Amino acid sequence: QVQLVESGGGLVQPGGSLRLSCAASGRLFSITVMGWYRQAPGKQREMVATIGSLGGTNYRDSVKGRFTISRDNAKNTVYLQMSSLKPEDTAVYYCNANAIGSVYWGQGTQVTVSS
Repeated sequence: QVQLVESGGGLVQPGGSLRLSCAASGRLFSITVMGWYRQAPGKQREMVATIGSLGGTNYRDSVKGRFTISRDNAKNTVYLQMSSLKPEDTAVYYCNANAIGSVYWGQGTQVTVSS
């Protein structure tokens, strides 16, 4: 089993920044790709950014150049640095971990971008 705990969400004005953190624990050796997904009210959950075990990253087009995903293997933590935030970035953000044969999700953290 893998446990994921997110933190760092909140209310921010348009143009502002936030950093989300995801602390992983458990059978960490089984994890391959980790990522951040988000779900806005009435919409499907969508991939925001992913990072592989060797550091390769992937972003959805709408966040490229504004968001950066990174991982600190010593702390078993994945980060999502979000800048130039827009109202359309408002959603619940979920941490995701792909392990051999399993997929794990955190409980989610709310990000609200509003003036």
